[in-house]
Amino acid sequence: MGRALCHSRFEWTLRRAGFCRIAGVDEAGRGALFGPVFAAAVILAPGCGIRGLRDSKQLDARSRELLAEKIRRSALAWAVASADAAEIDRINVYQASRLAMKRAVEQLRPAPDFLLVDALSVDVAIPQRALIRGDARCRSIAAASILAKVHRDQCLQGWDAVYPQYGLGRNKGYGTPEHKRALAKYGPTPEHRRSFLPVRQNVPSPQPESMRSWGAAR
Repeated sequence: MGRALCHSRFEWTLRRAGFCRIAGVDEAGRGALFGPVFAAAVILAPGCGIRGLRDSKQLDARSRELLAEKIRRSALAWAVASADAAEIDRINVYQASRLAMKRAVEQLRPAPDFLLVDALSVDVAIPQRALIRGDARCRSIAAASILAKVHRDQCLQGWDAVYPQYGLGRNKGYGTPEHKRALAKYGPTPEHRRSFLPVRQNVPSPQPESMRSWGAAR
């Protein structure tokens, strides 16, 4: 069954209201067990002719990469930012996603005067609107979704070389059976999200002080 492409009606309505630099904002990797959550912010030019923009989850890897290159080349401004696993564990993944979005928005030059955000709010003093399923409805948000996903996938390929036993290049840090088996066998890395139950269940218990002393004495 085919899926409808995103449209530009949200952006055009805002331009008629006087806004000029409308940024779409989205995140990638909230549900993963490993690594940062990434966010992207994109200001598309009016009448941007990039064809095929849609929710990144509806695209294969090659299509996302091709579209990401077109977005980076033709957007008025774009930025990608992240919040790492330690920040996720400290403030929770929802707030870390908002933090990554804020960092991406603050990097945009020129600065946006309105934000269209996929489902969340961003903690910046810029007018904004949260759109449920925005990445499937709004071209600017879809563009941000693609950049965030492509950047995250590239980072996971790099981590796969560091921690090959977890299959990160294949599972992209999500809780696949392969990934969970590796967690059970090897335990988590410093880049795993220990506040997530499948990771927390495989964190080695701290050795009691009496056992450490006994081991040292031996």
